[in-house]
Amino acid sequence: MDVGLLIARLILGFGISAHGAQKLFGWFGGHGLNGTGGFFESIGFRPGRMFALAAGLAEFGGGALTALGLLGPIGPALIILVMMVALLTVHLSHGFFAQSNGIELPVTYITGALAVASAGPGAYSLDHFFGLGARSNPAVTWSAVTIAVVLALLCVVVRRHAPAEGHA
Repeated sequence: MDVGLLIARLILGFGISAHGAQKLFGWFGGHGLNGTGGFFESIGFRPGRMFALAAGLAEFGGGALTALGLLGPIGPALIILVMMVALLTVHLSHGFFAQSNGIELPVTYITGALAVASAGPGAYSLDHFFGLGARSNPAVTWSAVTIAVVLALLCVVVRRHAPAEGHA
């Protein structure tokens, strides 16, 4: 079980961290904060650069915490937060499959993050090494997940689409 959790944490964590690095630094073919900020502006997140920074930090930091198995469900909760926002604002209208920009990838990340948060980081984690616990505490896990979902919904609600031309 612990080896399986380690593999899952590493793949999930490094995968989502790479997405964060695309937003923050322009690595791996990403557009950096300016390009990502412009995209975020186009879908109603204003100021776009600030939302791009928040999303990039949540992805990069949440992925790193998850990969390292550090601070229990906080890393997976950050992944859930950012992937829920992406699912609801970018992917939902495109069906299921990733090839058409559908919900497949965010749903996969959310599911993986829920599984890791529920199981805990396992014995091969920094939490275990530092004596912070290798198994999950359901109350803490579900509190973190609930907070992530509420914050994701708040992010979606605060979007402001650009006024139509000719309207102030």
